[in-house]
Amino acid sequence: MAQLLRGWSSIDPRFKHIRPVVYTVSRVNFSGFTTPGGNGGNGTGGTGGSNHSTAWSRYNYYRQQEFLRPPNASGWQYYGGQQQRHYGMLIGRVLRGVLKLRYLVLGSAIGGGVTLNKRYEEWKDGLPDMKWLEEVFPDNEKWAGFTKNLLAVKDAVKDSIEIDPRLKQLSEHKLNEWRQWFDQRLDNAIEAAETQQNPQIESSFQNLSEFISELYGATKEELRAKNTVNAKGLSAEDSRKRVDTLQAQVDSLQTEIMNVQLKYQREVEKLEKENRDLRQQYLILKTNRKQPTKKRIKKSLIDMYSEVLDELSGYDTSYTTADHLPRVVVVGDQSSGKTSVLESIAQARIFPRGSGEMMTRAPVKVTLSEGPYHVAQFRDSEREYDLTKESDLAELRRDVEIRMRNSVRGGKTVSMDVISMTVKGPGLQRMVLVDLPGIISTQTVDMAPDTRDQIKHMTEHYMSNPNAIILCIQDGSVDAERSNVTDLVSQCDPLGKRTIFVLTKVDLAEDLADPNRIRKILSGKLFPMKALGYFAVVTGRGRKDDSIETIREYEEKFFKNSKLFQSGVTMSHQVTTRNLSLAVADRFWKMVRETIEQQADAFKATRFNLETEWKNNFPRLRESGRDELFEKAKGEVLDEVVNLSQVSAKKWEELMNSKLWEKLSSYVFENIYLPAAQSGSQNSFNTMVDIKLRQWAEQALPAKSVEAGWEALQKEFQHLMEVARRTPDHDDLYDNLKSAVIDEAIRRHSWEDKAIDMLRVIQLNTLEDRSVHDKQEWDQAVRFFEASVKDKLQATETTIGEMFGPSTSQKWLHWRSSTEEQNKRRQVKSELDKILDSDSKHSPTLSYDELTTVRKNLQRGNVEVETDYIRETWYPIYRRHFLKQALNRAYDCRKAYYLYSQQGSDCEVNCSDVVLFWRIQQVIKVTANALRQQVINREARRLDKEIKEVLDEYGEDDEKKLQLLTGKRVQLAEELIRVRQIQEKLEEFINALNLEK
Repeated sequence: MAQLLRGWSSIDPRFKHIRPVVYTVSRVNFSGFTTPGGNGGNGTGGTGGSNHSTAWSRYNYYRQQEFLRPPNASGWQYYGGQQQRHYGMLIGRVLRGVLKLRYLVLGSAIGGGVTLNKRYEEWKDGLPDMKWLEEVFPDNEKWAGFTKNLLAVKDAVKDSIEIDPRLKQLSEHKLNEWRQWFDQRLDNAIEAAETQQNPQIESSFQNLSEFISELYGATKEELRAKNTVNAKGLSAEDSRKRVDTLQAQVDSLQTEIMNVQLKYQREVEKLEKENRDLRQQYLILKTNRKQPTKKRIKKSLIDMYSEVLDELSGYDTSYTTADHLPRVVVVGDQSSGKTSVLESIAQARIFPRGSGEMMTRAPVKVTLSEGPYHVAQFRDSEREYDLTKESDLAELRRDVEIRMRNSVRGGKTVSMDVISMTVKGPGLQRMVLVDLPGIISTQTVDMAPDTRDQIKHMTEHYMSNPNAIILCIQDGSVDAERSNVTDLVSQCDPLGKRTIFVLTKVDLAEDLADPNRIRKILSGKLFPMKALGYFAVVTGRGRKDDSIETIREYEEKFFKNSKLFQSGVTMSHQVTTRNLSLAVADRFWKMVRETIEQQADAFKATRFNLETEWKNNFPRLRESGRDELFEKAKGEVLDEVVNLSQVSAKKWEELMNSKLWEKLSSYVFENIYLPAAQSGSQNSFNTMVDIKLRQWAEQALPAKSVEAGWEALQKEFQHLMEVARRTPDHDDLYDNLKSAVIDEAIRRHSWEDKAIDMLRVIQLNTLEDRSVHDKQEWDQAVRFFEASVKDKLQATETTIGEMFGPSTSQKWLHWRSSTEEQNKRRQVKSELDKILDSDSKHSPTLSYDELTTVRKNLQRGNVEVETDYIRETWYPIYRRHFLKQALNRAYDCRKAYYLYSQQGSDCEVNCSDVVLFWRIQQVIKVTANALRQQVINREARRLDKEIKEVLDEYGEDDEKKLQLLTGKRVQLAEELIRVRQIQEKLEEFINALNLEK
């Protein structure tokens, strides 16, 4: 330090006594002093310092001579002779001693001050912008004028100083003593500096050299070469005390800086709150302002961007070619505080909370935007949740949890289905965040076997987007070695160009973790991953009922009193959720502006390729998506329903008649006609018929009639659809959809209950009539009876052919042979035919004696059969025999109407069978007429309504449309339409973004 001062002022500072003259002499103008080698006078000086070495004496002599040399012609005046020279030497020695004392003290103070200045500069870099102070303090011109006035005062004082000659006499004796004492102390200091180095002080004087170099323009090499005298002679205890004192001063200054910053931040937040209130009032007034004409609602920039992301999420979920747009992906280990960080950024506790269990089961896309009210809304819902009301917050959290659980199907624990919501509020930073399930190390028994792999794949899937901003959340209260997310992040973003690291739960880490370890984390030296920035936040006190305001106050209070902050572990811009939110939003919009144009160009190229492919494959068709194709299919189905109402009444009655007899014929023959015909007499036949018909009409007939009518309606509708399918302009693309809609509508349709009661009354009244009224009805009844018997006889012949094998003619003509079982049946048949030949009016059952006779006859032919086997063979044989007799009676009754009309039920020709079938025919006619009226008046309209309901449901079900409308044509059209929509939204967003710039 001494050489430093010598090199500048040519003064030997070893003498630092004569303190009473320091104040006055310090104001002497040294600007006239010259450096060695200057063009000064040739005056000589005394030897000075004879007790030193020869070199040292010559050096002092040279310095004294240069000191006494006048600066110019009008400079210092000599008194003449030896007396004047001694007087000048005395003044030089006095000044040398005074300056030595002064600069030794000054050097010690500046050494600590420079260290303090360095610390201050580091903290100053983290301070907010203080440009507003420029309005308070004077500008440079005022300062320059003030400095000029001070210099003028200094010059005036300098010229008025006159040193008393008697000073020489008073101080000459003491001067020699003090000079020897200070020389001895200086030699000791130089010797100690050469033998013992103190890094703390060396660093202080190094900083001091740099500081003076900046002030006076001297180079660092010159100062280092001249700085040979360093105040290193202090003991270790004194050095430690001095370092502690300086450290205390630094801590005090840091505390003061932090208080200033917090005060500044509170003022800024106060101004921002006032600004938000004013902006909210402005937006409310703007919203409520009555417009003379209805205008289109202008979307915010972030809402437009969110819509683009929603379109892209449905178009391309693999990020392979199209979707490289930025979004903030929040990743971290389970229970690391991901959701809490997102809630702090959104300024509302919008997510369900749990203790230690997995709460986030699906990706949640949150779009933050500015608005007059703090509200939240799901993308697929019109309801808005008021986030200032605790009741709405509770409902929102419950709805989020319900959506998450509904998205998990098939025994899975997590889902890829995105839950999209928007949060608006005053002062919110505009961005799009995606909260993902936390990464787990161990699966519990209540999780799906592939839960851990699914979460890892989902996290890698979102982070693989090259423009996704990765918000890496690390729990500060656990060991860093237990982190799983940092390895994944370093794999996806090895250079850390799009990663922001967030250390949560710092309030817990302050007492648990080593401050040096936290310093390494926040400086990026502990984890292998790299990041754009490192932040430390506090997102709660571990209480579920704390509000966002409470958490923010707790965070601010913690960082104000935190040892980590005060000890310089963290910088001011690295703490609080507010700073994190600003940094993330700034990076988000920067990446959006850098990538949006590239995405738009990529979609233009994709659209061109798809349009070219469409023209080559479907040149005469327009690009129609699933929604448009569904509407076309819906129109065709409804047209067929209209055609159903145009079917004539005659056709409906014919359909009802055929369907009714098809449903009722089996019951009529098996349960009414055959048991009554086998009663033995005409009177018993009529009695049994009346009883069975009435029971049938009261119980099963109405329901069977309704069932027949419904089947007839279905058959006719399907017939109309089949006719439409065979038209030349039919498009096969709609067939699957039409069939599914009709089947679903038919499955849902049910006939009106009151129709059964109405039919029961009509049918009972019709069956009460037992007399045929005219010849025409008689002939119709005979033909109906003949046709019915022939149908049953044909069915019976088919059964007999399968049971007994081919006939002789079939064996010769068709080369068919009988099986062993059929041969056995044929032998039994030959025995049973003998019984019928002997008694044509045999009863329907075989007696015991007849069964015994048949068995014995078969045994003689070495054929062993059981009694049940004989009865089973007897039933089709007797049925054919009976039907042939009934058919013969029908032939006999063709011309017996006049005899019947005269004799009635006592007619000689037994035509009770014809009367029975006439009664059944009449019931079928009136039933068919009633059903036809119900179809035309009620059921066709109800079916039309149900088909419309099914079409409406399918129209809202994208999965159904995706399942029923398939093919290359549909897929290509869908992709082309989606690309057009995305391109239009991208262009709209780019235009709005450019306008905002």
